[in-house]
Amino acid sequence: MGRIKCIGILTSGGDAPGMNAAIRAVTRTAIFNGLTVKGIMRGYHGLVTNEIIDFKSQSVSNIIQKGGTILKTARSKEFMTEEGRKAAYDNMQANGIDALVVIGGDGSLTGAQLFAREYDIPIVGLPGTIDNDLSGTDSTIGYDTALNTIMDAVDKLRDTATSHERLFFVEVMGNTAGYLALNGAIASGAEAAIIPEMETEVDQLSQLIDHGFRKSKNSAIVLVAENKKTGGAMGLAERIKHEYPQYDARVTILGHIQRGGSPTAIDRILASRMGAAAIQALLDGQRNVMIGIQNGEMTYVPFAKAVSREKKLDRGSIDLVKILSI
Repeated sequence: MGRIKCIGILTSGGDAPGMNAAIRAVTRTAIFNGLTVKGIMRGYHGLVTNEIIDFKSQSVSNIIQKGGTILKTARSKEFMTEEGRKAAYDNMQANGIDALVVIGGDGSLTGAQLFAREYDIPIVGLPGTIDNDLSGTDSTIGYDTALNTIMDAVDKLRDTATSHERLFFVEVMGNTAGYLALNGAIASGAEAAIIPEMETEVDQLSQLIDHGFRKSKNSAIVLVAENKKTGGAMGLAERIKHEYPQYDARVTILGHIQRGGSPTAIDRILASRMGAAAIQALLDGQRNVMIGIQNGEMTYVPFAKAVSREKKLDRGSIDLVKILSI
């Protein structure tokens, strides 16, 4: 494809705090290295519909502290078709874009993998998702901020739970991954975390009531990952009502509040390092990889591995919640 001269950048899927810091780092690192930058609005949808604008250094001024994404994000049914991807490629060509940086989660990187394979385009991905469910990286952009949001919410709920002697189920995001629920439980001192990874091994609710929720405790907060396997917080509350009527259960669903807010210092630094690494990867001839962090070092993770769902929860953390809840 020849030497890369112009980079296109887009954010796709669910937004995550720190995406703007990543956009800023990609843009300014590219410009520092003599490249031009194009911002692609609304993810793959904007690539298909040609919503592409010039990005300068000033385009990313005063955004590092902002949540969400200045490039916006959207789902794109068109990009899932061959015709849509052909239109996206044609728009790349028309705008002189030689390579892409895609910031998003597993769906976004799966789309990048397919697009790169079909049209031989150099693409580097950044893991932008609060779920922390991408393989090959210890953390994802937005995860730390979401954890802090959960911790703050649970701290406030504990005052009410203690006052009313109730069992509170707090539902957090995560889809098929229990990282937010598990580590949120540790950070907030919750009595338990009910996560999809454990649902096939034990009845987590029965275990909580029969072994974990002691009579000496008048209240308890349980973090629940939103997932069909766990039944979510509402499903668990219904079970309490019918199977354990002696307990007064209440539900709080944090929802999209977890995606918002100003990114923490950790997420700003991570996003900045990953954004700069994405440009360096393209300059070094890397393609079809996600930038990850392992033991503090930037790494290149093939898209196939990143979206493989091979990332495992730390069993020690599961045991730690039980130990600290006595």
